Amino acid sequence: MADLSGDIRLAVDSGKSRLGIKSVIESLNDGTTQLVIVASSNREGTVDDIGHLAKISGKRVMVFKGNPRELGSVCGKPFPISALSILDPGNSKILESREEVISAAKEEPAEAAPTEEAAPASMAEEADEADGESAGSGKE
Repeated sequence: MADLSGDIRLAVDSGKSRLGIKSVIESLNDGTTQLVIVASSNREGTVDDIGHLAKISGKRVMVFKGNPRELGSVCGKPFPISALSILDPGNSKILESREEVISAAKEEPAEAAPTEEAAPASMAEEADEADGESAGSGKE
């Protein structure tokens, strides 16, 4: 993470970047970003949404192993940063970095999890309906 932290700081100081989730989404939509960096301890939906947009845009997403406060500190800011996009790396070699990247393989299990949870919920609803029918027949 030390190399990634130094590369992030150098990219923010010497290149062009946009800070924050809304700015990252805008830069993905308009195609100006070269790389997206997301703090690992964001809400999972946020990381997944940005990962999905980046996949559609054909851009890489790197996961910073830390929370938004730590990412903000690495960027030299006194506030938390959940995500940032690198528009121009400046003197940094961050685009050449091979740190952890969100891939399609990571996204698929996250999408499969809700369907597994939905099955027991529907089974519970069926059980409730069955209980309701038996209770209703006893009242007659």
